[in-house]
Amino acid sequence: LNPLLQAMESEVSAAFGSGEPEDILSRAFKLTVTREDICTLQPRGWLNDRIMNFYMGLLVERSKKQGYPAVYAFNTFFYSKLSSASHQGVKKWTKGVDIFKHDLILVPIHLKTHWTLLVVDLREKTIKYFDSLGQRGDHICKTILEYLEEESRERRNIELTASEWTLHSMGTREIPQQNNGNDCGVFVCKFADFISRDKPIIFTPEHMPYFRRKMVWEIIHQQLL
Repeated sequence: LNPLLQAMESEVSAAFGSGEPEDILSRAFKLTVTREDICTLQPRGWLNDRIMNFYMGLLVERSKKQGYPAVYAFNTFFYSKLSSASHQGVKKWTKGVDIFKHDLILVPIHLKTHWTLLVVDLREKTIKYFDSLGQRGDHICKTILEYLEEESRERRNIELTASEWTLHSMGTREIPQQNNGNDCGVFVCKFADFISRDKPIIFTPEHMPYFRRKMVWEIIHQQLL
């Protein structure tokens, strides 16, 4: 993990610096990111939905390049809507999209004051839950599998065989854990970053300050380093 170049550092500092909260610093994926949004990436900041969704958009864009797994990412509001309204409530969210043509599906999840990530690997038929506080999400994995069954039946007229799927909540010895109360959003973004490159998750909590500043540059420039 190379340190940010000096030019990048000054740009990041400027984004955090003087200016109006409503100043637009980036626009893509039908999203507008303001200085106020970017400032959630400051130390001890809690990442908001706009930052999370924008970063997922960057991961999806990168996945279109040769050599990367094909990635589909759901909006951060998807799981809460699915939980409250079942498949019928999110039926239109995939209009014109066959999620089963992808290799990986990312589902960022907001649990009141905590971010977690669920990853569907369609190649391996696995559903894994990543929580940087070590909490289990077995019921979340089950909810997503039921969604996939409904979606496959509805969109493709194909029945999924649930017994062929492996559901797993990642343990505290399998993935890095946060050591404070505010880095969960960054952990989710970096879990998704490494997984969407088929790379082992090798970062540590000590990388979080670097990741925060790197994400500022990436969002402003709309490209991943």
